Amino acid sequence: MKRYTWLAVFLLGINLLSAQECDHILSGRVIDFHDGVPLEGATITFNNRTIVTNATGRYYIEDLCATAYAFTISHEKCNSQVITLDVAKISSKDFYLEHHLNELSEVKVAGATTNKTTSAQEEAIDSDIIEKYSSGSLGDALKEITGVSSLNTGATIVKPVIQGLSGSRVLIMNNGVRMQDMEWGDEHAPNIDINTAGNVTVVKGASALRYGGDAIGGVIILEPIKAPVKDTLFGKTIATGGVNGRGGSISSELIKGYKNGWFFKAQGTIKRFGDVEAPDYVLSNTGVFEKGASLSFGVNKFTHGWDIYYSFFNNEIGVLAASHVGSIDDLINAINSQQPAIIRDFTYKIDNPKQEVTHHLGRLRYFKRFEELGKWSTQYDFQYNKRFEFDIRRTEALSKQASIDLELKTHTITSGFSFDSNPEFLWDVGAVLRYQNNFANPNTGVRRLIPDYDKHDVGIFITGEHDVTSSIIIDGGVRYDYNRMDAKKFYLKSRWEERKYESDFSDFIIEDFNTQWLTNPVFEYHNISATVGAQYTYKEDYEFRFNYAMAQRAPNPSELFSDGLHHSAARIELGDLGIDQETSHKISIVAKKETEKWGWEIAPYANLINDYILLEPVDVQLSIRGAFPVWEYRQTNVNILGLDAKLYTNWHHNWSTNHSFSIVKGKENKNNTSLITIPAPNFNNRITYKNKTWYGFNVSLENQYFFRQNEYPSNISVFSPQQEKDVLLEINTPPSAYNLLNADTSMEFSLGEKNKLKVGLAIKNIFNIKYRNYLNRQRYFADDMGRNFLLRLSINY
Repeated sequence: MKRYTWLAVFLLGINLLSAQECDHILSGRVIDFHDGVPLEGATITFNNRTIVTNATGRYYIEDLCATAYAFTISHEKCNSQVITLDVAKISSKDFYLEHHLNELSEVKVAGATTNKTTSAQEEAIDSDIIEKYSSGSLGDALKEITGVSSLNTGATIVKPVIQGLSGSRVLIMNNGVRMQDMEWGDEHAPNIDINTAGNVTVVKGASALRYGGDAIGGVIILEPIKAPVKDTLFGKTIATGGVNGRGGSISSELIKGYKNGWFFKAQGTIKRFGDVEAPDYVLSNTGVFEKGASLSFGVNKFTHGWDIYYSFFNNEIGVLAASHVGSIDDLINAINSQQPAIIRDFTYKIDNPKQEVTHHLGRLRYFKRFEELGKWSTQYDFQYNKRFEFDIRRTEALSKQASIDLELKTHTITSGFSFDSNPEFLWDVGAVLRYQNNFANPNTGVRRLIPDYDKHDVGIFITGEHDVTSSIIIDGGVRYDYNRMDAKKFYLKSRWEERKYESDFSDFIIEDFNTQWLTNPVFEYHNISATVGAQYTYKEDYEFRFNYAMAQRAPNPSELFSDGLHHSAARIELGDLGIDQETSHKISIVAKKETEKWGWEIAPYANLINDYILLEPVDVQLSIRGAFPVWEYRQTNVNILGLDAKLYTNWHHNWSTNHSFSIVKGKENKNNTSLITIPAPNFNNRITYKNKTWYGFNVSLENQYFFRQNEYPSNISVFSPQQEKDVLLEINTPPSAYNLLNADTSMEFSLGEKNKLKVGLAIKNIFNIKYRNYLNRQRYFADDMGRNFLLRLSINY
């Protein structure tokens, strides 16, 4: 009986199913989530049925039962979606697809271009070049870009210089975070491991307002390798060994992505070199020991995402021993004789003078996309920078104590909205809030160079871009920044009177300490920056860009408060409380042609800067730690004119040549005096042979010619106790022109189906030429680094 009961239930069920009314209808549109454009030819698949949308993106599905269906919506170049709908409850539904992968980065609808601006001068280096400089620095790699040079302190401390400007005038964005690492020092290199970057873009000038309005020199943007939204695991390990310095580096990165949007990334680098060598002698105490690591993870969904990023960077750098001398006559002889006073045997040991710098960076970021509107993103980041500078001191105990001990903490909140649903009108608005605290340890036994201070920054901006026609694009923007600096600083009364501060800054004095005043300087700055430009494309091959940018930069703590010996710079620096903000007016023009066979680019520019802040030598002073040049900050109006040009030719599918030229001229308006530390003109020529059939064989020969900088300020006269008279100290005289020949070669080998081994060999300064770079702060005491062989091993897995 029980068996017949179940049979009756089964037959009744079949009868009910057959009697179910499958007459429901579902209709709607398939739309591009990003800009609201209907998607023709999109497919909706379910239960072995496929429906295709019409020219207006509409679909119409009949004969649906009153149940739930899993619909798969797909379109060419879009991410497919699976959406479950109960047809008994809904009869109309619009489906959204996205043509662009949300990779937690800015999405540009207008095309495949990766430009950060439309009208500014820009250039980028990719992962291949970054790999070549794996054991070097960011500043070394950036010199591959036309118009970018470097301000060096020896071979290991390298600061980027863009079209003659550096330091606080050059803004560095590291994975979406503006670096705050005491960039004001000439010998303070960026605290960045270049191996964390997948590509680097340089925007020459202050046109990229979203990053900051004070980038009078330009913006350097480092972006990591993006994790794809799919199930994947890949990575890379690079090992490099160098003969000069007898050391090397190893860097490894691993990326894990998931189809559901989750991703994880980990990276680490360690680098160790001993004393590097000039052609004729060891550059004693120039070793480096660098360690870095980063970790990030997050979720990258279709309409929203978030990620957490942390990086650690630690660097111990030796400062050339010969750059610290004992007496004024020793300094005169060191600078004028062109021979280092200290030459020792090679060692890996890093003694005083030296730097130890640690930088922690943490960031939390979130984004959300809104249908047919745009993308909102916000982030919080924190940076902690700890800097020690050690000097040669009177006792062993004192030598173990840092002469400069600075601790910089920075908190930043950034938020912005990109209205990019209409590809013909793109708008970005945003705001930034920043708080920064600097603590200078008073227990060093040495007068503090930079005081304690609190700094508050508020910025808002709006930028826009409009496609006037298919070949003309215009862009513009405006930004306002408010800066407030509140410092506590001791001034010797003798220095206070010498600088004539009594009349203008007596209200800063808060307490009398016998021979010193305790002061509380408070400064506020209101900065306006703006840009406008256009891009014109002619016959697809030709492109013309014009840009005008006005930018204002508030003075940094060093320019205002420096008051004493900057140990790793081996000089006494004096700031000026009367220094005001700079105002830059820059006009740049770019004309270029790009084809598969050949191309060229010519980019002249003019940068007129009012109240330009410069640092120049004025005297020599003897202290208990030795004799040092005295450098002072002052302001003046200047004109900086320059030209960047490059040409490439693909002569054959195996042979190509690349040529570039850069020149900058800087003058004071008042007396037509040449500016200090303006890069010398330079030519760069490279010939390359490639043959993919020979295991990806690639070999290039590069010739770099640096002219003598014939335009420089006058030297200074100092009193020589030994000679008992004033002598000319040739502290500004540039070195002679020089020519360097470099070579690089590489080959690729398969290691299984997916893994590759790339072997590379580079030779720098092939002929071991003796030279001194005008922008190397240690050119006063020694030659630059000689010949170097670098072996690279890169494994992709």
